[in-house]
This record gives sequence, structure tokens and C-alpha cells, in this order.
Amino acid sequence: MNLFWDKGAMFVRELQALYEEPKPHFNTLSTMVRTLESNGFLTHTAFGNSYRYEPAVSRADYSKTTLSGIISNYFGNSYMSAVSTLVKEEKITIEELKELITQIEGGRK
Repeated sequence: MNLFWDKGAMFVRELQALYEEPKPHFNTLSTMVRTLESNGFLTHTAFGNSYRYEPAVSRADYSKTTLSGIISNYFGNSYMSAVSTLVKEEKITIEELKELITQIEGGRK
């Protein structure tokens, strides 16, 4: 998705050209793009037998949807459990968590 947001609308061949060697196979990218489209993240315009794909959602909306899915699927829809896991695995410190709380509280006033 980042490539579509950064570069704009493109064909699968153009997408493939953006990758370094070894480039993913055309069919692999085509499948991934069609999956993103079926999930509502991309849309396409037909040009003969080819399709040019472009983002159907913003980066921010995609992030929210993806995060919600992860929280739902892996943390029993508990954001508290997700944050707790980050702290337990030392991905975020208690000090950083306190700073985040302070920022949130400051934004509410």
C-alpha cells in the first residue's frame, strides 16, 4: 500500500519495477493487488485488458483498520491487553506509557 500512496495509480508491471532484485513474480503481485482491492483498499480503472490500481483509502484509515484487525484477532478485541503485551515485552517503557497518557490528557483539555 505504501508504494501506491507514495507513487499514485499504477499498473502491476509498474509496481513490480519498483522492487529490487529479486523482484516478486508478476502473478504474486497481481494476486496481492486483487486481494487488497477485494478488501476495499484499492480500486482500479480498466485500460483494455489491463487494470491501473490506486488507493481507495487513506494511509490513516488503512492504519486504523489494520490496527483494529490486529487487536481483534490477536488480543481478543482488548486494547488494554495489546498495550500490556507491549509493556511486558519491553517494546514500550513505563515512562513512555506515562508520557503518552500525559499527552492524551493534555489533548482532552
